[in-house]
Amino acid sequence: MSSGDRMALGVLTQYRMATTEQMHRVIAPEVRIEQTRRRLARLRAEGLIDRITLPQAGRTRVWFPTAYGVQLASEWPEMRGHRPSRTVSDPTAVRLKVGHTLTVTETALAFLEDARRRGEMCRPLDWLTEVHHPIGSGEAVIPDALLYYKRGPADDDNGAMLRAFVEVDRATMGPERLAAKLPAYERLHRYVPVVPGRRRPSIGQKPELEDWRRHYPLFPRLLFVLDGTGPAGVENRVTALCAAARQLAPSRFLHDVPVLAAPLADLLHHGPSAPVWRPVHDPDQRVPWTVSGHRQT
Repeated sequence: MSSGDRMALGVLTQYRMATTEQMHRVIAPEVRIEQTRRRLARLRAEGLIDRITLPQAGRTRVWFPTAYGVQLASEWPEMRGHRPSRTVSDPTAVRLKVGHTLTVTETALAFLEDARRRGEMCRPLDWLTEVHHPIGSGEAVIPDALLYYKRGPADDDNGAMLRAFVEVDRATMGPERLAAKLPAYERLHRYVPVVPGRRRPSIGQKPELEDWRRHYPLFPRLLFVLDGTGPAGVENRVTALCAAARQLAPSRFLHDVPVLAAPLADLLHHGPSAPVWRPVHDPDQRVPWTVSGHRQT
């Protein structure tokens, strides 16, 4: 398998689905789109990916990995541990999830293309969908995506590594249900797993570490991307997030973790690095998503 084919299958395994045009923009924007079409057709002929055709929007083709393709890609070293928690591999499931998932893919492209314009590093496989994070009692936080992004010139090893949990809201749920995600992330921020048979630390012993510290040097920032509604709907959602943030005020979560919201339309028009994000603790501000109250490393 060529490196280009490998990248295409890896992207579809991580992103779960993408249109032909989205795949072209992710994996090979510098060549003609016909080359991407041929690559996708070849992978389909090999049984690694498949497609559905949407009845609207000019009969757009949407590509997704087959179970065989997911199994193959998951064995690669660069993909180990990166498989989404709920991989979609059949046409019926794809049709049910296509609206939300294609919007998540478009959000990924906003960050990828912004990094390319700025000469910073955000590679196609630096966008991981639905990474499972337990918070106890059988519950978990599963963000729509986990983003890795390195600031500064792409060839500079000294740039700061940023990480972000990304939640994409298409206004299919009420503002209160969206805002309910904020306390779940606060629980993740303080969650310490209980190991059966292990005694609690006694006085003078170091306390057990929060579970997220096994994966990240610092807790990823939290980005809410809002779509599927006009300005009034965006305002309602930001207001609900602000109300949820006020209820979390006694905890250290909002002090330690930037929590920002922005319309997808602004990201696509201005780029995610523009000051289009509203901090949930001070929604009158407009800041870039890279703003931080602490240094990300």
